[in-house]
Amino acid sequence: MWFAFGVYPSGVDRRVDQREEVEFIRGVLRAEAGAVSSISESMGEEASAAVELMAGCVSRGGSVLVTGLGKSGLIGKKISATLASLGAPSHDIHPSEAAHGDLGRIRRDDCLIALSRSGETDEVVSLVEILRPDGVPIISITAGAADGGKPRNTLARLATVALSIGSGREASEELLAPTCSTTATMALGDALALALARRLRFTTDDFARRHPGGTLGGLLRPVVDVLRFKAGKNLPVVGERVTVRAALEEAAAIGRRPGALLVVDGAGLLRGIFTDGDVRRLVLSDPGGLDRAIGEVMTRSPRTLSSGSLVRDAVRMVRENRQDEIPVVDDSGRPVGLLDVQDLVAIKVVED
Repeated sequence: MWFAFGVYPSGVDRRVDQREEVEFIRGVLRAEAGAVSSISESMGEEASAAVELMAGCVSRGGSVLVTGLGKSGLIGKKISATLASLGAPSHDIHPSEAAHGDLGRIRRDDCLIALSRSGETDEVVSLVEILRPDGVPIISITAGAADGGKPRNTLARLATVALSIGSGREASEELLAPTCSTTATMALGDALALALARRLRFTTDDFARRHPGGTLGGLLRPVVDVLRFKAGKNLPVVGERVTVRAALEEAAAIGRRPGALLVVDGAGLLRGIFTDGDVRRLVLSDPGGLDRAIGEVMTRSPRTLSSGSLVRDAVRMVRENRQDEIPVVDDSGRPVGLLDVQDLVAIKVVED
């Protein structure tokens, strides 16, 4: 199948074989995936040494700086942002600007991750040469020595710890834009950042404090923060011996209510849930069912969330179990509230 993609600026009418192009795209993706797979197999103890170096820097009150030029600089910005989001103070340094005043941003307790595919980028090498006499630890990430040996380039020789992204071959031999090399560098940066977060004992709560906005922030909120229906306020909680009719009358008296009642035993512990769907099924199957004890017709031992759960736990339960109403209980098993799926829709973590 052929498609005319229009006239390019050169004035040439380009026609492309769609099947051939799709295979080319797949080849690029395979090449980039292969680059990441290759460094995962060849990475050795030098990676742990790099994490140790960064952890020592952060423990002394320093920052993990990242530098690179061109595409490497863009990847460096992302690595720095990931480090900062995972508890390690970090910012990126432009190697050219550093020589024009930005060296004042760098302290002796900091460390530097220097990115360069070739390991010979003049501006990056010059920055490292300036910082080395001051005792600033350097982690280099360059191409070469895919078998785990130290890359043979200037930046690697200057580094305290030298890491390799492998051969440095790109996805296309004709179009030499950075592809495999940048993908491998970013993947390695992510791995180092996550390993450092483990060293720093970075927790989910720490992560939530750094990501209060957007969908991610919503997923990390405590589930009790999003409950509209709370026991003792606007959530009907009834005993097992109460009739269905009496329970429904009690629920009607509170005005707007959730789509379920919670049922407790004499000690106030949750024993079951009775939903609007249960009411419909009961009336259809047993016209006199409204006068039965609710404990006889409720759903026993429903799946629950603890009061310490996060919204992401609720989203997982809704998706895996198709459960629209989820009781939330405290550590002793007493009802705290009822999470309705619309609570999750309201904060845009699930779709209606």
